[in-house]
Amino acid sequence: MRKWIIGAFVVALLAGCQSTGTQDAAPIEEKTPGAAAAGTGGATTSGVTTAPIGGAAAGGTGAAALKDPNNILSKRSVLFEYDSFVVKDEYRPMIDAHAKYLQANKSARATLQGHADERGTREYNIALGQKRADAVKKMMLLLGATELQVETVSFGEEKPKVDGHDEGAWAQNRRVEILHAGE
Repeated sequence: MRKWIIGAFVVALLAGCQSTGTQDAAPIEEKTPGAAAAGTGGATTSGVTTAPIGGAAAGGTGAAALKDPNNILSKRSVLFEYDSFVVKDEYRPMIDAHAKYLQANKSARATLQGHADERGTREYNIALGQKRADAVKKMMLLLGATELQVETVSFGEEKPKVDGHDEGAWAQNRRVEILHAGE
């Protein structure tokens, strides 16, 4: 019953996060010191790097933005609390940027890989990883991506990011990885 209530809360929360009036090629801002990488089309103002996610920077495809370390699109991991599939507010700008990238590049595809730490049964962790991937997908769909562009898969505890049996390792393994096709 508790998980049903939490699931309903997440759906209601995500419905309230729907954005309106966005532009396809709006700049993404990330507070990173230093100048924008050469050739990305980004600009730096007071230590804040802006980089376009549309097509101008990468010859019409926008693919270079995915690998530019100064661009928020280079960030790919959404971390979760123990036994939770609620997306933290701190990851919304990153998820929004990936959704807008997909919206601006209609042929682009992304796979969301859900993961869990080693605690819990194999079956439970597969289900939890899937719920995590589905939660990120719902946000991306609300923010402009289409159903055909986003696929989810769960690996449960099978592919840890960090080896270890402590909270530090577990925290890094409770995640969703965003992978774009062709990378």
